[in-house]
Amino acid sequence: MVVLPGSIQGVDVSVIDGRISAIGCEIPEAGEVIDAEGLFLLPGIIDPQVHFREPGAEHKEDLHSGSCAAAAGGVTSFLDMPNNSPPVITCERMTGKKLLAAEKSVVNYGFFMGATPENLEELNKVENVCGIKIFMGSSTGDLLVDNPDVLEKIFADGTRLIAVHAEDESILQANKELLKDIADVRLHSRIRDESAALKATKLAVRLSLKYRRRLHILHLTTEDECDFLRRLPRGHRISTEVCPQHFTLTVPECYEQLGTLAQMNPPLRTKRHADALWQALKDGIIDCIATDHAPHTLVEKEQPYGKAPSGMPGVETSLALMLDRVNRNSCTLREVVCWMSESPAKLYQMQGKGSIEVGQDADLVLVDMTLKKTVTNGQLHTRVNWSPYHGMELQGWPVRTIVNGQTVFLNGEVDKSVRGREICFAS
Repeated sequence: MVVLPGSIQGVDVSVIDGRISAIGCEIPEAGEVIDAEGLFLLPGIIDPQVHFREPGAEHKEDLHSGSCAAAAGGVTSFLDMPNNSPPVITCERMTGKKLLAAEKSVVNYGFFMGATPENLEELNKVENVCGIKIFMGSSTGDLLVDNPDVLEKIFADGTRLIAVHAEDESILQANKELLKDIADVRLHSRIRDESAALKATKLAVRLSLKYRRRLHILHLTTEDECDFLRRLPRGHRISTEVCPQHFTLTVPECYEQLGTLAQMNPPLRTKRHADALWQALKDGIIDCIATDHAPHTLVEKEQPYGKAPSGMPGVETSLALMLDRVNRNSCTLREVVCWMSESPAKLYQMQGKGSIEVGQDADLVLVDMTLKKTVTNGQLHTRVNWSPYHGMELQGWPVRTIVNGQTVFLNGEVDKSVRGREICFAS
């Protein structure tokens, strides 16, 4: 059963030279035939926000280990963030990162360029990137652009998509000062509160509307932001995403169960916000799903609050989490493909990605909707080898991942000899 644009049909798919060459019931014989009876064929999942930590923190993850985790999760393309060490804020560093990916990544890759108050010229001349990343609030790494005048200058000069981590730095610092003597991870969501997210989102939206600049709001977390975005005027150029953890994990329960393992930026929130995010995704207010895969070692994460870094892995489990929701009748398989394949490809203008159509790249994933597996620490492909979903049984898993016509994941194993390609962006 093939998930095509607009329908699901029992047809065959032919691949020649890494591209889809035919779809139907009578197609030419091929060199290799994959019998997929009982399975569903989806376009490869695109994760539009990961942190694979290379260069600078390869003990947590690198482009090879991160891409292996992606392949095991049915993800055939990823967009990686620039908060590396050193940060990717120049054309020279971007070239170096692309060379590393070509050497190491088993799936397809694209990169964001990091914004600083001083690198506007580099932002506008760098070639073939998915967009510009702005940290409006401080997070993991050294990138921060919180001066309204600098933000306005970046929005006013250029045409490339801008993606924002929308948290207001002044609110974060004021809350941190107010609660500085209390080292309790349960305060994390209070320090990085709803008002910080809403204030930054409103500023980014105002600048996008003023300059007609393409804006993508990363990892939305609040009902307040959803309600605000519902009221946007027609014709805007604004999109947004949500991470599965923000509608599947809620506080205070997660802090009590996971401690600092549940610490991330923006933070997990209460069930009210989780339910609102899911409804906004179903309503089309939120456009796509990303993971913000941000791995840290267990030793790092188990430090006391204030020393433990923010972030959690997710690229390997995102599709299974969504397939489990399909099995629970919370959404449809067509919706999952829209949120995780078609929309990311469209939003970032990826050439040849996101759908099963003749002429598209043969990035595909076969899933078994009946397969039940339990997420288990120590049995994952990410280098840090832990998950906030440890112990959770999910029904519906990828069983074969195909990148540019080559099988990269099968029967629980990654073919580490496969290499993905740099994604081409139309913009």
